Amino acid sequence: INHKSENPDITVGTHALISKDLNFSKLGLVIIDEQQRFGVEQRAILRDKGDNPHFLTMTATPIPRTVLLTVYGDLDVSYINEMPKGRQIIKTWLVPEIKRKAAYEWIKKQLYHDPPRPIPDRDKNQVFIICPFIEESENMTTVKAAKAEFDRLQKTIFKKYKLALLHGKQKGAEKDKILADFHAQKYDILVATPVVEVGIDIPTATVIVIEAAERFGLSQLHQLRGRVGRGQKESYCLLFTESTSSSTITRLKSLETSHNGAELAELDLKMRGAGDMYGTMQHGSSFLKIASFTNFDLLNATKKEAQALFPQLSSLPLLQDKVKSTIIHKVSPD
Repeated sequence: INHKSENPDITVGTHALISKDLNFSKLGLVIIDEQQRFGVEQRAILRDKGDNPHFLTMTATPIPRTVLLTVYGDLDVSYINEMPKGRQIIKTWLVPEIKRKAAYEWIKKQLYHDPPRPIPDRDKNQVFIICPFIEESENMTTVKAAKAEFDRLQKTIFKKYKLALLHGKQKGAEKDKILADFHAQKYDILVATPVVEVGIDIPTATVIVIEAAERFGLSQLHQLRGRVGRGQKESYCLLFTESTSSSTITRLKSLETSHNGAELAELDLKMRGAGDMYGTMQHGSSFLKIASFTNFDLLNATKKEAQALFPQLSSLPLLQDKVKSTIIHKVSPD
């Protein structure tokens, strides 16, 4: 963190701002961009660096917990329902494993034909291939890992093309160099982990392949496919999964027809659950016993009844004791 003065008015930083060694004399406003990249406890640490500061979170891909907080009235929502100027709608397909070979041949056509064109070339396209893990795991041998997939693709499927590997264990300078070279079209394909989810703008990238897509939430998949379609050319997202679960297939195929982050967040809420309102889970089974978070009419009616009852707590001792117990023992980190 580089402060130009001892008492800066504004501090801009990464997750490094969470450090316990960093304090502020009078923190009045916390702004978190790409909110889905921060955990519940991380957001709580930032807020606790001040005396109940104003709190603004921004995201194009709300996680289920965010939708939950808006349902409970704990967040005021400002909503922009239009695409950034010049941004393309990305054609998205869930590709069955039987069509993998054909998909690779189609990707080659999107790149260029033999012999390779000279670099740089404004007409050249580039490709992202995203894997959920850096290295293979003994417990998950069927899930493609970035390092192994990079070696396999470079030696077999795309041996005539230039590939680069990017993941979170690389040093910052190395990652910056790889991204700069990819932006300069020195590579045709970038094999990466979700480290490229945000902050990457490659206008010539027109195809993104996401392996083991079932391991990502809809919001994160939507964010990842936003790495393409940033130029003027038609762009594509190919989702691969070895899952045969009907619910998984239904969830992933929703990306073929929906291109709205808020809509996908609501669907994610319905299918994956909202997490724990009073804990740190950001998705998962809901704790409501007789209701659903997607039943907004019931939730709104319940909220109105609670607001009407709250001023009368002094005349309702049993309910008052229950509310006090809940406040003491179940305080949400958000």
